[in-house]
Amino acid sequence: MSLTIGYAAALEQFHPTEAVEYSVQAEEHGFSGVMAADHFQPWTPAQGQAGFVWNVLTAVAERTAGDLGPGVTAPTFRWHPAMVAQASATLAAMYPGRHWLGLGSGEALNEHILGQYWPEAPERINRMFEAIEIIRKLFANSVAGKDTKHSGNYYKLESTRLWTMPEQAPPIFVATGGPVTAKRAGKHADGLITVGAPIEKIAGLFEKFAAGAKEAGKDADAMPKVLQLHLSWAATDEEALTNAMDQWPNGGMKFPKADIRSPFDFAAMAKLVREEDFAGRMVISADPDAHRAEIQRYVDLGFDRIYLHNVGRNQTDWLQVFGRDVLPKLAR
Repeated sequence: MSLTIGYAAALEQFHPTEAVEYSVQAEEHGFSGVMAADHFQPWTPAQGQAGFVWNVLTAVAERTAGDLGPGVTAPTFRWHPAMVAQASATLAAMYPGRHWLGLGSGEALNEHILGQYWPEAPERINRMFEAIEIIRKLFANSVAGKDTKHSGNYYKLESTRLWTMPEQAPPIFVATGGPVTAKRAGKHADGLITVGAPIEKIAGLFEKFAAGAKEAGKDADAMPKVLQLHLSWAATDEEALTNAMDQWPNGGMKFPKADIRSPFDFAAMAKLVREEDFAGRMVISADPDAHRAEIQRYVDLGFDRIYLHNVGRNQTDWLQVFGRDVLPKLAR
């Protein structure tokens, strides 16, 4: 597969109109494609935004030419799977061949807002894979002009179809950092999404993903592997560190975050984050080559789509520098 380096639009940090403008600038500087997460709240109050991902992606699509992915949305609590399927099918119908659907099992920060029971991780994962089953059936049957119905452990769907569909359903990628889910993703999804982590951990994810794909008769080497990579670049190392500490302290939190419910709780925990907590998790540097080397490590590991998120608010300067000094030097 060819390598593409895209832009991760941080809807947790930027007003939707800013996020769209930065996405346009990214394409002008050589980035290809945009991913953005479906957040109802920012991680911390200092980030300050939480625009609706589907609106933003539509606006981005009108002004760019690359691929588009909500990376990720959870089709399990705030959304019934059928609603996610409808949103995805509509985007794919409007912008053929550009949209992929990134799915995850959810985080309490976004999903608890309905006030329902927040289950343990195994149930959240099982819910996600049942949701994927529903979405897949809706996509396949709707393309064929047929209705779908479903009655499972977590969801029901009366006989219906998606009346607006692209000629070809969008691919489904599953986001995970765990080996068990990675294997199930290989079996039931079209690609894998993960975030920056130690190379040995990701190599293990790839092995499990390949094993699941093989069980389903698929070739994992031909399936997209998507990385969202957080980084902090600025004109000086000091500024890069300040940006990381202020805007993305969650990147230095070395514990699971899926059960934390409030941006204010994250802010309280952020007071414990120190510079050394980012080591091995996020490059913080004014040197573009330090970032290039880190990105190249993931390219060499086998990722074919990498979406970069610079955690500071200095997006325009960063896009110019990376478009000039980093992207052209990456080698597949």
